[in-house]
Amino acid sequence: MSNTVEMSQLGKTSLYETEYNPSILFPISRREKQEELGLDPDNLPYVGCDVWYAYEISWLNALGKPLAMVARFELPCDSPCLIESKSFKLYLNSFNQSRFDSVAAARETMIKDLSAAAGAPVKVELMTVAEMEAFGFSKAPGQCVDELDIAIDTYMYQPDFLLKGEGHVEEAIHSNLLKSNCPVTGQPDWGTIVVEYRGEAIDHESFLRYICSFREHQEFHEQCAERVFTDIQQRFRMEELTVYAQYVRRGGLDINPWRSTHHKETNRLRLVRQ
Repeated sequence: MSNTVEMSQLGKTSLYETEYNPSILFPISRREKQEELGLDPDNLPYVGCDVWYAYEISWLNALGKPLAMVARFELPCDSPCLIESKSFKLYLNSFNQSRFDSVAAARETMIKDLSAAAGAPVKVELMTVAEMEAFGFSKAPGQCVDELDIAIDTYMYQPDFLLKGEGHVEEAIHSNLLKSNCPVTGQPDWGTIVVEYRGEAIDHESFLRYICSFREHQEFHEQCAERVFTDIQQRFRMEELTVYAQYVRRGGLDINPWRSTHHKETNRLRLVRQ
């Protein structure tokens, strides 16, 4: 029987284990949501990945001295499973009082465990605090639509808000007003959504109304990004389309789903709210 979100630790009191325990990881099949969007899970119309940054990473070295690290994970979007975020956090916490002979040994352990949970190879990059400081912050690309002076009165998902503009364009637009909610706990997830495309113009006011309509929508981060991608692709003739969401961290993790018709490599963005 496949895992369902109701079987996860979301919304439940959890024991925070501090000794290494890979069994904590809770994979959830992507197939059901992909099929709900009318996608063929075996022939997806996009490439991409889910980029996670983890800011609460620590373990003990061979001498028992704690290390403080930051991690960057890439889970391929065509992996059979995503990994539920609370289980991801609890798994990383289980490293806290565990000893590893080297950073490389800890990294290889994470690669093995996360790849097994996702059902596909997961990339893991571990950085010192100094290396993360050098990484710095970026600005979201393209035009921000948030300053458009329009009335908003609908906060439940409305894909038909998306309307065509004039002509054929190549542009990037973004909004910092993306808010969706955890489908189990109802806790808010805040983020920035970016759409880069070449094709029929997207009317900017309609795009802003559409993004605001996610405000009471309940879905995981990855699924919201796929929903935006699918809604645009179904309503516009696009030659190229890339959609990604940079979510604000919660529980020491931020999740950044990336879906594209062409670009296999993600932008290494980290926005100021992250």
